[in-house]
Order: sequence, then C-alpha cells, then structure tokens
Amino acid sequence: MHYTMSIAGMERNLPICRVSDKLYIGAFVIFGDVELTVHCAKKLLEIAPEYDYMITAESKGIPLIHEMARQSGKNEYFLARKAPKLYMQKVFDVKVRSITTEKEQHLYLDKADADKMKGKRILIVDDVISTGESLAALEKLVQTAGGIVCGKLAILAEGDAQERSDIQYLEKLPLFNPDGTPID
Repeated sequence: MHYTMSIAGMERNLPICRVSDKLYIGAFVIFGDVELTVHCAKKLLEIAPEYDYMITAESKGIPLIHEMARQSGKNEYFLARKAPKLYMQKVFDVKVRSITTEKEQHLYLDKADADKMKGKRILIVDDVISTGESLAALEKLVQTAGGIVCGKLAILAEGDAQERSDIQYLEKLPLFNPDGTPID
C-alpha cells in the first residue's frame, strides 16, 4: 500500500507501514531524494525565524539540515547523535522514544557543541514530527547546553503534532487504518 501526497508542491508515494494492529503510518524517507530535499530546505528557510544555529537528530534530518545550511550560507549546524563517538568529549544525553523505533534511545551532544550553543538562538529541524518525543529530547539537549530554542520546523506533521502551535511544518501527514485509508 502507498499514500500519494503533495509535499511542498512535489508529489511523492509513501509506503504505508504497520506500527500496531490498528495503526499504520506513511513512511517518509528523505534519504536519496535530492530534488525533494533541496526543495523542502528552501521552503523551510522561507518560514524559519531568525536563528544562530540549527540542530537535528541523527539520522533522517541530516540531509535536510545540511541542505538548509548550504542554502542559508550558515556553514555550521549541530547533530544530536544516537551514540557517542570517540571524538566527542564530556558527552551528555537525553532519553527519547520514537514512534518508528522499537526501544528507548538516547541522543548525545558533546561539550564543544554545547559551548557554541550557549546563549544562542537554536532552530530545531526534523523531517517528520509525530509524537514529539524526538523534538522534546532535542529541546532538552539545547536547554541543557544553555541554548535558546527559537523555533521548531519539520517537513511533515503527523497525528497530534498537526495541532501543536509551537511547530511549523510544510504538510500534514495522516495516520492510517490497517486497510490503508487515512484515519479521520
């Protein structure tokens, strides 16, 4: 099953995937879709508030934030990692549970990035906001680092995220019944 939708004016077919017996989602994967990534980055920058730096969580937000940084001329952004890397020093973390991940995860940030964030306006960027768990984890990381969350952007908002007044997004992505029909 697939769901065909317009994403910022570009048509894409999203595979419909099972989350539970009663809940299915449209799988939006930006990896490998350069045309859509470039287009969505441009559209998000048009609605972005003033910011000093951007941050996203590993991994699906990486191509999007990279393209946004390239287009905006801001040549540095932050990445919350799913595991600490050898080059990271004085790492801190927050817990996160995503609708697309079976178990609890952590997002990690190192002190060097945290030091750059301190007192700066930080724009959180993601591909899809659904339950808001990843978003909350990113907010906590930014706040722990001393940064100021100035905005939250996503390409798509799914489910209850569509009703949130604290995020901006390009399109609504419905949730689905087992037969592939959108849940009203």
